[in-house]
Amino acid sequence: MSDPQLSVLLPCRDAAAHLPQAIRSLSLQTYRDFEVVAVNDGSRDATPEVLERWAARDGRVRVVHHEPVGLAETLRTAALLCRGEILARADADDVAHPRRFAEQVALLAARRELSAVGTHVRYFPHEHVGWGARRYQQWLNGLAEPESLARDVFVECPIAHPTLMMRRSALEEAGGYRANGWPEDYDLVLRLHLAGAQLANVPRVLHFWREGDERASRTDLRYSAAAFRECKIHYLRQGCLKGHEAVNLWGAGRVGKDFARALLDEGLRVRGFFDIDPRKIGQEIYAAPVRDAREVKAHRDIYLLVVVGAPGARELIRGLLAEAGFREPENYRCVA
Repeated sequence: MSDPQLSVLLPCRDAAAHLPQAIRSLSLQTYRDFEVVAVNDGSRDATPEVLERWAARDGRVRVVHHEPVGLAETLRTAALLCRGEILARADADDVAHPRRFAEQVALLAARRELSAVGTHVRYFPHEHVGWGARRYQQWLNGLAEPESLARDVFVECPIAHPTLMMRRSALEEAGGYRANGWPEDYDLVLRLHLAGAQLANVPRVLHFWREGDERASRTDLRYSAAAFRECKIHYLRQGCLKGHEAVNLWGAGRVGKDFARALLDEGLRVRGFFDIDPRKIGQEIYAAPVRDAREVKAHRDIYLLVVVGAPGARELIRGLLAEAGFREPENYRCVA
Protein backbone atom coordinates (compact mmCIF):
# COMPACT_ATOMS: atom_id res chain seq x y z
CA MET A 1 0.00 0.00 0.00
CA SER A 2 1.38 3.43 -0.97
CA ASP A 3 2.11 6.08 1.62
CA PRO A 4 -0.61 8.68 2.22
CA GLN A 5 -0.09 12.17 0.86
CA LEU A 6 -1.01 13.78 4.19
CA SER A 7 0.05 12.93 7.73
CA VAL A 8 -1.78 14.44 10.69
CA LEU A 9 0.14 15.12 13.92
CA LEU A 10 -2.21 14.73 16.88
CA PRO A 11 -0.57 15.25 20.30
CA CYS A 12 -2.79 14.28 23.23
CA ARG A 13 -2.54 14.75 26.97
CA ASP A 14 -5.50 14.25 29.31
CA ALA A 15 -7.85 15.01 26.42
CA ALA A 16 -10.55 12.37 26.99
CA ALA A 17 -13.32 14.90 27.63
CA HIS A 18 -13.17 16.43 24.15
CA LEU A 19 -11.15 13.92 22.13
CA PRO A 20 -14.19 12.03 20.72
CA GLN A 21 -15.48 15.26 19.14
CA ALA A 22 -12.07 15.97 17.61
CA ILE A 23 -11.87 12.39 16.30
CA ARG A 24 -15.29 12.67 14.71
CA SER A 25 -14.31 15.87 12.91
CA LEU A 26 -11.21 14.17 11.48
CA SER A 27 -13.18 11.09 10.47
CA LEU A 28 -15.63 13.29 8.53
CA GLN A 29 -12.98 14.97 6.37
CA THR A 30 -13.94 14.94 2.69
CA TYR A 31 -10.25 14.53 1.80
CA ARG A 32 -9.45 10.89 2.54
CA ASP A 33 -5.78 10.29 1.65
CA PHE A 34 -4.34 10.84 5.11
CA GLU A 35 -3.01 9.06 8.16
CA VAL A 36 -3.14 10.16 11.78
CA VAL A 37 -0.16 9.78 14.10
CA ALA A 38 -1.64 10.24 17.57
CA VAL A 39 0.92 10.54 20.36
CA ASN A 40 -0.32 10.15 23.92
CA ASP A 41 1.95 12.32 26.07
CA GLY A 42 1.60 10.56 29.42
CA SER A 43 -2.15 11.06 29.88
CA ARG A 44 -3.65 10.14 33.25
CA ASP A 45 -7.25 9.96 32.07
CA ALA A 46 -8.99 7.75 29.48
CA THR A 47 -7.14 9.26 26.51
CA PRO A 48 -5.13 6.06 25.78
CA GLU A 49 -8.28 3.94 25.63
CA VAL A 50 -10.10 6.44 23.40
CA LEU A 51 -7.17 6.49 20.99
CA GLU A 52 -6.82 2.71 20.87
CA ARG A 53 -10.53 2.26 20.14
CA TRP A 54 -10.22 4.74 17.29
CA ALA A 55 -7.18 2.96 15.84
CA ALA A 56 -9.00 -0.39 16.04
CA ARG A 57 -11.80 0.85 13.78
CA ASP A 58 -9.76 3.08 11.43
CA GLY A 59 -6.63 1.65 9.82
CA ARG A 60 -5.32 5.13 9.02
CA VAL A 61 -4.67 5.81 12.71
CA ARG A 62 -1.45 4.91 14.53
CA VAL A 63 -1.11 5.45 18.27
CA VAL A 64 2.10 5.96 20.23
CA HIS A 65 2.28 6.16 24.03
CA HIS A 66 5.16 7.68 25.99
CA GLU A 67 5.86 9.31 29.32
CA PRO A 68 5.06 13.05 29.54
CA VAL A 69 7.75 15.04 27.72
CA GLY A 70 5.91 18.17 26.58
CA LEU A 71 4.34 19.37 23.37
CA ALA A 72 7.46 20.12 21.32
CA GLU A 73 8.99 16.70 21.96
CA THR A 74 5.64 15.01 21.33
CA LEU A 75 5.37 16.80 17.98
CA ARG A 76 8.93 15.77 17.09
CA THR A 77 8.02 12.16 17.82
CA ALA A 78 4.91 12.39 15.64
CA ALA A 79 6.78 14.07 12.77
CA LEU A 80 9.43 11.34 12.71
CA LEU A 81 6.73 8.68 12.33
CA CYS A 82 4.80 10.46 9.59
CA ARG A 83 4.96 9.08 6.05
CA GLY A 84 3.24 11.84 4.09
CA GLU A 85 4.93 14.61 2.12
CA ILE A 86 2.49 17.06 3.69
CA LEU A 87 2.09 17.37 7.46
CA ALA A 88 -0.90 18.83 9.27
CA ARG A 89 -1.46 19.75 12.90
CA ALA A 90 -4.62 18.92 14.77
CA ASP A 91 -5.56 19.45 18.41
CA ALA A 92 -7.27 16.88 20.59
CA ASP A 93 -9.90 19.31 21.89
CA ASP A 94 -10.79 21.25 18.73
CA VAL A 95 -13.11 20.63 15.79
CA ALA A 96 -12.13 20.71 12.11
CA HIS A 97 -14.53 21.68 9.34
CA PRO A 98 -15.13 18.68 7.02
CA ARG A 99 -13.36 20.48 4.16
CA ARG A 100 -10.34 21.67 6.13
CA PHE A 101 -7.87 19.14 4.70
CA ALA A 102 -9.33 19.31 1.19
CA GLU A 103 -9.03 23.07 0.90
CA GLN A 104 -5.55 23.30 2.42
CA VAL A 105 -4.16 20.47 0.28
CA ALA A 106 -5.69 22.10 -2.79
CA LEU A 107 -4.06 25.44 -1.96
CA LEU A 108 -0.63 23.84 -1.53
CA ALA A 109 -1.07 21.96 -4.82
CA ALA A 110 -2.16 25.06 -6.73
CA ARG A 111 0.58 27.31 -5.38
CA ARG A 112 3.91 25.56 -5.24
CA GLU A 113 5.58 28.67 -3.84
CA LEU A 114 3.76 28.20 -0.53
CA SER A 115 5.55 26.26 2.21
CA ALA A 116 2.79 26.26 4.83
CA VAL A 117 -0.84 27.25 5.10
CA GLY A 118 -3.36 27.75 7.88
CA THR A 119 -7.04 28.63 7.89
CA HIS A 120 -9.25 31.19 9.48
CA VAL A 121 -10.74 30.19 12.84
CA ARG A 122 -13.65 30.65 15.19
CA TYR A 123 -13.32 30.30 18.96
CA PHE A 124 -15.97 28.44 20.94
CA PRO A 125 -17.93 28.04 23.20
CA HIS A 126 -19.16 31.61 23.08
CA GLU A 127 -19.37 32.07 26.85
CA HIS A 128 -15.67 31.26 27.31
CA VAL A 129 -14.33 33.50 24.55
CA GLY A 130 -12.82 36.62 26.07
CA TRP A 131 -11.84 39.96 24.61
CA GLY A 132 -8.26 38.91 23.85
CA ALA A 133 -9.31 35.80 21.94
CA ARG A 134 -11.90 37.76 19.95
CA ARG A 135 -9.32 40.36 19.05
CA TYR A 136 -6.81 37.72 17.93
CA GLN A 137 -9.51 35.95 15.90
CA GLN A 138 -10.45 39.19 14.14
CA TRP A 139 -6.80 39.98 13.36
CA LEU A 140 -5.95 36.45 12.21
CA ASN A 141 -9.03 36.22 10.00
CA GLY A 142 -7.87 39.33 8.19
CA LEU A 143 -4.69 37.57 7.01
CA ALA A 144 -4.69 35.40 3.88
CA GLU A 145 -2.01 36.23 1.30
CA PRO A 146 1.73 35.75 1.97
CA GLU A 147 2.39 39.49 1.93
CA SER A 148 0.04 40.15 4.84
CA LEU A 149 1.38 37.24 6.91
CA ALA A 150 4.99 38.31 6.32
CA ARG A 151 4.17 41.92 7.20
CA ASP A 152 2.51 40.99 10.50
CA VAL A 153 4.57 37.95 11.49
CA PHE A 154 6.10 39.75 14.49
CA VAL A 155 2.76 41.14 15.68
CA GLU A 156 1.44 37.70 16.63
CA CYS A 157 1.57 34.20 15.21
CA PRO A 158 -0.15 34.64 11.80
CA ILE A 159 -1.12 30.97 11.48
CA ALA A 160 -3.22 29.32 14.17
CA HIS A 161 -1.14 26.31 15.18
CA PRO A 162 -3.99 23.75 15.13
CA THR A 163 -4.61 24.73 11.49
CA LEU A 164 -1.00 24.51 10.32
CA MET A 165 -0.37 22.38 7.22
CA MET A 166 3.12 22.37 5.73
CA ARG A 167 5.33 20.58 3.31
CA ARG A 168 7.54 18.05 5.10
CA SER A 169 10.57 19.55 3.36
CA ALA A 170 9.79 22.97 4.87
CA LEU A 171 9.61 21.56 8.40
CA GLU A 172 12.88 19.69 7.94
CA GLU A 173 14.68 22.70 6.46
CA ALA A 174 13.51 24.85 9.38
CA GLY A 175 14.87 22.34 11.89
CA GLY A 176 11.63 20.80 13.12
CA TYR A 177 9.87 21.56 16.37
CA ARG A 178 12.04 22.87 19.22
CA ALA A 179 11.55 23.49 22.93
CA ASN A 180 13.00 26.92 23.74
CA GLY A 181 10.86 28.02 26.66
CA TRP A 182 8.43 29.97 24.50
CA PRO A 183 5.53 28.99 22.18
CA GLU A 184 6.72 26.14 19.96
CA ASP A 185 4.28 27.07 17.18
CA TYR A 186 5.41 30.69 16.97
CA ASP A 187 9.02 29.58 17.17
CA LEU A 188 8.51 27.35 14.12
CA VAL A 189 6.59 29.96 12.14
CA LEU A 190 9.28 32.59 12.74
CA ARG A 191 12.00 30.17 11.65
CA LEU A 192 10.02 29.36 8.50
CA HIS A 193 9.64 33.08 7.82
CA LEU A 194 13.33 33.84 8.31
CA ALA A 195 14.21 30.93 6.01
CA GLY A 196 12.24 32.63 3.24
CA ALA A 197 9.16 30.40 3.36
CA GLN A 198 5.92 31.84 2.01
CA LEU A 199 2.98 31.38 4.37
CA ALA A 200 -0.73 31.83 3.69
CA ASN A 201 -4.17 31.18 5.16
CA VAL A 202 -7.19 29.69 3.43
CA PRO A 203 -9.63 32.63 3.78
CA ARG A 204 -12.42 30.53 5.25
CA VAL A 205 -13.26 29.47 8.81
CA LEU A 206 -12.23 25.80 8.69
CA HIS A 207 -11.25 25.32 12.33
CA PHE A 208 -13.24 25.69 15.53
CA TRP A 209 -10.88 26.48 18.39
CA ARG A 210 -11.97 25.55 21.90
CA GLU A 211 -11.43 28.17 24.59
CA GLY A 212 -11.37 27.61 28.35
CA ASP A 213 -9.38 28.30 31.49
CA GLU A 214 -7.68 24.90 31.31
CA ARG A 215 -5.93 25.55 27.97
CA ALA A 216 -2.13 25.53 28.10
CA SER A 217 -2.09 29.02 26.62
CA ARG A 218 -3.76 30.20 29.84
CA THR A 219 -1.74 28.18 32.36
CA ASP A 220 1.74 27.50 30.90
CA LEU A 221 4.48 30.13 31.30
CA ARG A 222 5.75 29.26 27.81
CA TYR A 223 2.69 31.10 26.47
CA SER A 224 2.97 34.17 28.69
CA ALA A 225 3.38 37.69 27.29
CA ALA A 226 6.99 37.67 28.50
CA ALA A 227 7.71 34.43 26.64
CA PHE A 228 6.23 35.86 23.42
CA ARG A 229 8.42 38.96 23.77
CA GLU A 230 11.51 36.82 24.31
CA CYS A 231 10.68 34.76 21.23
CA LYS A 232 10.11 37.85 19.08
CA ILE A 233 13.34 39.52 20.16
CA HIS A 234 15.35 36.33 19.58
CA TYR A 235 14.24 36.18 15.95
CA LEU A 236 14.21 39.93 15.35
CA ARG A 237 17.93 39.84 16.15
CA GLN A 238 18.38 37.17 13.48
CA GLY A 239 16.37 39.18 10.97
CA CYS A 240 15.72 42.91 10.72
CA LEU A 241 17.74 43.78 13.85
CA LYS A 242 20.81 41.81 12.80
CA GLY A 243 23.80 44.12 13.15
CA HIS A 244 21.82 46.74 15.08
CA GLU A 245 22.89 47.66 18.60
CA ALA A 246 20.13 50.19 19.30
CA VAL A 247 16.50 50.78 18.36
CA ASN A 248 13.77 53.36 18.71
CA LEU A 249 10.26 52.46 19.82
CA TRP A 250 6.95 53.97 18.74
CA GLY A 251 4.73 53.61 21.78
CA ALA A 252 5.45 54.73 25.33
CA GLY A 253 2.57 52.92 27.01
CA ARG A 254 2.63 49.70 29.00
CA VAL A 255 3.27 47.51 25.94
CA GLY A 256 6.15 49.72 24.85
CA LYS A 257 7.69 49.83 28.33
CA ASP A 258 7.51 46.04 28.68
CA PHE A 259 9.09 45.55 25.25
CA ALA A 260 11.82 48.08 26.05
CA ARG A 261 12.67 46.26 29.29
CA ALA A 262 12.93 42.96 27.40
CA LEU A 263 15.18 44.55 24.74
CA LEU A 264 17.47 45.95 27.44
CA ASP A 265 17.62 42.57 29.14
CA GLU A 266 18.78 41.08 25.82
CA GLY A 267 21.59 43.62 25.48
CA LEU A 268 20.01 46.03 23.00
CA ARG A 269 19.94 49.78 23.65
CA VAL A 270 16.76 51.82 23.43
CA ARG A 271 17.66 55.23 22.02
CA GLY A 272 14.24 56.78 22.36
CA PHE A 273 10.46 56.54 22.23
CA PHE A 274 7.90 58.27 20.02
CA ASP A 275 4.30 58.90 21.02
CA ILE A 276 1.31 61.10 20.21
CA ASP A 277 0.17 61.49 23.83
CA PRO A 278 1.24 64.95 25.10
CA ARG A 279 1.25 63.62 28.67
CA LYS A 280 4.09 61.24 27.78
CA ILE A 281 6.13 63.48 25.50
CA GLY A 282 9.13 64.92 27.34
CA GLN A 283 9.34 62.13 29.88
CA GLU A 284 12.12 59.55 30.08
CA ILE A 285 11.71 55.77 30.16
CA TYR A 286 14.78 53.73 31.08
CA ALA A 287 16.83 56.93 30.52
CA ALA A 288 15.53 57.25 26.94
CA PRO A 289 13.54 60.36 25.93
CA VAL A 290 9.92 60.25 24.77
CA ARG A 291 9.64 62.46 21.68
CA ASP A 292 6.70 63.80 19.72
CA ALA A 293 5.80 61.30 16.99
CA ARG A 294 5.98 64.13 14.45
CA GLU A 295 9.77 64.14 14.95
CA VAL A 296 10.19 60.54 13.78
CA LYS A 297 11.33 61.54 10.27
CA ALA A 298 14.55 62.97 11.69
CA HIS A 299 15.43 59.61 13.27
CA ARG A 300 15.19 57.27 10.29
CA ASP A 301 18.80 56.19 10.80
CA ILE A 302 17.78 54.11 13.86
CA TYR A 303 15.63 51.02 13.32
CA LEU A 304 12.12 51.52 14.66
CA LEU A 305 9.87 48.99 16.41
CA VAL A 306 6.17 49.83 16.60
CA VAL A 307 4.84 48.61 19.95
CA VAL A 308 1.30 49.98 19.97
CA GLY A 309 -1.40 47.35 20.19
CA ALA A 310 -4.53 49.52 20.41
CA PRO A 311 -7.20 48.59 17.85
CA GLY A 312 -6.70 50.55 14.63
CA ALA A 313 -3.44 52.14 15.76
CA ARG A 314 -1.15 49.91 13.72
CA GLU A 315 -2.57 50.95 10.34
CA LEU A 316 -2.67 54.60 11.36
CA ILE A 317 1.01 54.48 12.35
CA ARG A 318 1.93 52.67 9.14
CA GLY A 319 0.36 55.52 7.19
CA LEU A 320 2.23 58.16 9.16
CA LEU A 321 5.52 56.32 8.75
CA ALA A 322 5.00 55.99 5.00
CA GLU A 323 4.50 59.77 4.82
CA ALA A 324 7.77 60.17 6.76
CA GLY A 325 9.65 58.04 4.23
CA PHE A 326 9.89 54.84 6.29
CA ARG A 327 9.70 51.51 4.46
CA GLU A 328 8.52 48.28 6.09
CA PRO A 329 10.47 46.14 7.00
CA GLU A 330 13.60 47.97 5.85
CA ASN A 331 13.22 50.79 8.39
CA TYR A 332 10.65 49.50 10.86
CA ARG A 333 8.63 46.53 12.09
CA CYS A 334 5.31 46.28 13.90
CA VAL A 335 5.79 43.98 16.89
CA ALA A 336 2.52 44.46 18.80
